[in-house]
Amino acid sequence: QVAALAIKTQSLDTPVGSLSGGNMQKVALGKCLAAGPRILLLNNPTRGVDIGAKAEIYRVIRALADAGMAVLMVTEDLPELLGMSDRILITRRGRISQEFASGARPSEEDAVKWMM
Repeated sequence: QVAALAIKTQSLDTPVGSLSGGNMQKVALGKCLAAGPRILLLNNPTRGVDIGAKAEIYRVIRALADAGMAVLMVTEDLPELLGMSDRILITRRGRISQEFASGARPSEEDAVKWMM
């Protein structure tokens, strides 16, 4: 799993708490994947990680989705949302205010409008 998730560590014995934020996030993702889920629920999966780690996490998420795993991602990062999603549901006051199916991408401005 360490190589597949591109976790950068000096040793497999390195404490997770001493890893970078991006590598800690990848360890958390690996822990979830070790359980063999059919659905992966991610909440702000790249918050607080550097650009390189984001790209690696995106690569893993995309590969999982391409392999048929259902991935539900909740994020406040609009570029992340628009770039990673096959389907987008925007909620407002606890209800779905807009849905964008595969291929239909709202602009950031339109997405914000539907959230407000």
